Amino acid sequence: MKKDLLFVDGYNMIGAWPHLANLQRKNEMAAARDTLLHELSEFAKYEEIEIRIVFDAHFVPGIQKQYNRYNLTVIFTKEDETADSYIEKAVGDENLHTTNVIVATSDLAEQWLVFQRGASRKSARDLYKEMRHTKTKIRIDTREYNVKHTRRNSALSEEQEEQLRKYMEDLQK
Repeated sequence: MKKDLLFVDGYNMIGAWPHLANLQRKNEMAAARDTLLHELSEFAKYEEIEIRIVFDAHFVPGIQKQYNRYNLTVIFTKEDETADSYIEKAVGDENLHTTNVIVATSDLAEQWLVFQRGASRKSARDLYKEMRHTKTKIRIDTREYNVKHTRRNSALSEEQEEQLRKYMEDLQK
């Protein structure tokens, strides 16, 4: 079975997802990035998919680095390197017989380029809708788990429980 690997153009998602675009308009890019990472982390864990989020360095100049956070790989490109060029190269390196590579971006030129290299493509809107659907599934699964594993406390006192137990024993005789 092939491993799923999703490359996400981070700033593209921030600009396209309503709640993140709102943070961007308020000039709260760090909060927008962190919110994106948190949401994609839940999505990755539930859907069992590896995610690499790529951010252009022009918003955080001189930072080029890669690290893991929330079980995601976060990549800031070199100062003169775009997320698109990084993803294009990575798709060529990662698109193997054992890996199903998907690229999430709304940049149409980028979508066509990665498609030509054998990767699947997904728009920011499609990923947003898929993520929201997964959040709903997580809520439903959590609710079902809690119903199955929650023990209710008895409204009866110990004395009342003992009387009820004796009454049931008498009925069974």
